[in-house]
Amino acid sequence: MHAYRSHTCGDLKAANAGETVRLSGWVHRVRDHGGVLFVDLRDHYGMTQVLADSDSPAFAAMEKLRAETVIRIDGRVKMRDAALVNPKLPTGEIEVYATELEVLGASDELPLPVFGDQDYPEETRLAYRFLDLRRDSLHNNIMLRSKVIRSIRNRMWDQNFTEFQTPIITASSPEGARDFLVPSRLHPGKFYALPQAPQQFKQLIMVAGFDKYFQIAPCFRDEDPRADRSPTDFYQLDMEMSFVRQEDVFATVQPVIQGLFEEFGGGRRVDAEWPLIPYAESLLKYGSDKPDLRNPIEMQIVSEHFRGSGFGIFAKLLEQDGTQVRAIPAPTGGSRKFADRMNAFAQQQGLPGMGYIIWRSTVPSLEELGYQEFHPNGPVAEQHSFAEAQRRRNEWHENHPDAWEAAGPIAKALGPERTEEIRKQLNLGVGDAAFFLGGKPESFEGVAGRARTEIGRELGLIDESQFKFAWIVDFPMYEKTDDGKIDFSHNPFSMPQGGMEALNGDPLEVLGYQYDLACNGYELISGAIRNHKPEIMFKAFELAGYPASEVEKRFGGMVKAFRYGAPPHGGCAAGIDRIVMLLADEQNIREVIMFPMNQRAEDLMMGAPSEPTNEQMRDLRLRALPKE
Repeated sequence: MHAYRSHTCGDLKAANAGETVRLSGWVHRVRDHGGVLFVDLRDHYGMTQVLADSDSPAFAAMEKLRAETVIRIDGRVKMRDAALVNPKLPTGEIEVYATELEVLGASDELPLPVFGDQDYPEETRLAYRFLDLRRDSLHNNIMLRSKVIRSIRNRMWDQNFTEFQTPIITASSPEGARDFLVPSRLHPGKFYALPQAPQQFKQLIMVAGFDKYFQIAPCFRDEDPRADRSPTDFYQLDMEMSFVRQEDVFATVQPVIQGLFEEFGGGRRVDAEWPLIPYAESLLKYGSDKPDLRNPIEMQIVSEHFRGSGFGIFAKLLEQDGTQVRAIPAPTGGSRKFADRMNAFAQQQGLPGMGYIIWRSTVPSLEELGYQEFHPNGPVAEQHSFAEAQRRRNEWHENHPDAWEAAGPIAKALGPERTEEIRKQLNLGVGDAAFFLGGKPESFEGVAGRARTEIGRELGLIDESQFKFAWIVDFPMYEKTDDGKIDFSHNPFSMPQGGMEALNGDPLEVLGYQYDLACNGYELISGAIRNHKPEIMFKAFELAGYPASEVEKRFGGMVKAFRYGAPPHGGCAAGIDRIVMLLADEQNIREVIMFPMNQRAEDLMMGAPSEPTNEQMRDLRLRALPKE
């Protein structure tokens, strides 16, 4: 028999009854049932119940076991009594009567439990990640991640892509985040950089004549952390294709991503319609360039209804250039209580509040019209009943205009005519509401987007049982920085729409062949058709303040390559961590990364970052300045 096991802890079934077996694994928990000891023995593959009574030679050793001790047991497979079968376990029909037990690895007292999903502080979980990873939920997430990556590879090979690896130590490149720099020992005073993405290399692969490239690429960015982003490193599905336009990239990507979500989405519906939404339209309707289309709310501009109106705050605001008033419809949100909650939300976002209009009935309830009223956050069947009752009530009120009214300070200030025009534009009715924000769009769009999400969540309008995708297109190539300078707003290596001619006009009007894929409120993919012509590339960088000499210095390899016949090419990159986070239905990206950093970019388990030794600093000819 093998030194450690004849079977795994997930193997044994009723057919093995009567066999002598050897198992090895971790003690998940020990239970004492009055002279009979039970051990749930766990390994990577599953769980098997092991028992010993006072007649067993293993009984004395089993009495001393601590949770998470690694043991080997020999024993005989027995059928469980029918009343004791555990249908939740593949091994639930059997148990193993232990005849011999050896401790292979003793465990100290645990700093956090492995059994169950207790809510322990994240700092403790990260410091003892090797224990945390033994918990079922996290273990399953990491296994899901591995299966997702295998599936991605298979799908890419099936589409005739070839996998190549690109360098990890390279030159610094402007990708929109800070580089991690690596000092050179052989070239004192000079530094390598860890790649923010394999951007230049994958373009050079196209120039080299390889038609379709991909890799599961590690990327390194010195970024501030957040729930859906790692502060140091992450993995992406990186791909590039030659002789393609934007729509060719979309047609290639969709079956890969859609198939992935159908395979691992746990039965949730995967929408096959992926609309193309211009960036400006996305900000207007959703307040975000990564909209959650499961939420049906679309914001609208309602400035004309407030211009010159009795609502002085917005009327005066609209006298300034570049200002707007936007409405956020709130179907079924027509109650003062809900309006108060949304005002409190706005105040949490740093605003004084949000103006609102409520359309309410002077008929107290739907029951007076003979319809049963259901709560909108109830089960789906009840939501449908509620929606039908609302439709009928609105229909009734259209024929009885005196039986309902618009309420709230804005309605009072605007008057009935303007308020009615707003209602018609937003297609709202009795029991609905609308909330309003005004100013220069860039000052309030982010808050408006978060308010839209909050309204949809509070009113139960978001369908959690599906994945909805959209391509966000027509991103502006440039933006104005806080100090008034022009800089790239997205990928600097993108082809401007209109080529060189577009670059001769106002930079802030130039759109790029750049695109993102949004899913359920997250950005999953970012990509572009590349700028493969040196003269257009030089001009594009010149507008962002990079003279030709700087471009030659920083991107000399790529510029040189483009002078020797570069094909039109484009591609994208999909965030592996974020994809798995969505598939695993997690809110925090650290729940799908095996060994993540904490919020302060620290590895609490390995003690990174750490102070270098004096010898290391001397080798690198570096000196560390004291912290200010």
